[in-house]
Amino acid sequence: MAQLLLAILLFLTAHVVPPAPPVRRRLIALLGRRGYLLAYSVLSLALLVWIVITARSAPYMALWSFAPWQSVIPVVAMPLAFWFVVAGLAEPNPLSISLRRRNPTLPLAPIVVITRHPVLWGFLIWAGAHLPPNGDIVALILFGGMAALAAAGMPLLDRRARARLGDERWKALSRGTSVLPFLAIASRNARIRFSGPFMLHTAISLAAYLWFLLQGHRLLIGPDPLSLLPW
Repeated sequence: MAQLLLAILLFLTAHVVPPAPPVRRRLIALLGRRGYLLAYSVLSLALLVWIVITARSAPYMALWSFAPWQSVIPVVAMPLAFWFVVAGLAEPNPLSISLRRRNPTLPLAPIVVITRHPVLWGFLIWAGAHLPPNGDIVALILFGGMAALAAAGMPLLDRRARARLGDERWKALSRGTSVLPFLAIASRNARIRFSGPFMLHTAISLAAYLWFLLQGHRLLIGPDPLSLLPW
């Protein structure tokens, strides 16, 4: 349990210190923007793998009983989580997390019109969907902590984007999107225009989900999610 808490603490630290504007500027000056993003992504992935490994070896302390219906929740929710993470990282986003250079003068990418924090929503859905079928203290710490981190990151990134872009530009861009997915579209404040890259990233996210559902989860995590379904 101590190793799991240490891994989570380092993961949280890695998502607070390097992205802080003064630290981020120095790291980008040292490594370049691509180097910074690559190093940050590798560090985050390595710490996440460490969390998973330590969670699997931590003692099991049940909080609620398992029921087969609980396994349906992540199977249904994870296509959306994969979509938000893959498309969110691949599309340019001047308001939140992205692996693409963020040009605030261009129209917002389709995934950003849907929500200005797609990557964080992907992790929030992933964490929240995995809580019901994993009713033990380790899962509550792991998935509950990840969900809280993703939710807390949204207003934090809003403040950083506003400071970086300035009030006028931030307000102009934020009017074409929303924090809650699809809210700006449903409110008719924004219209989504599908593009070739958006459709490609959607297809990649679906393929990644199907591989993970049929084989990846069993190979990398352990349990076969299909074997736990109630039918």
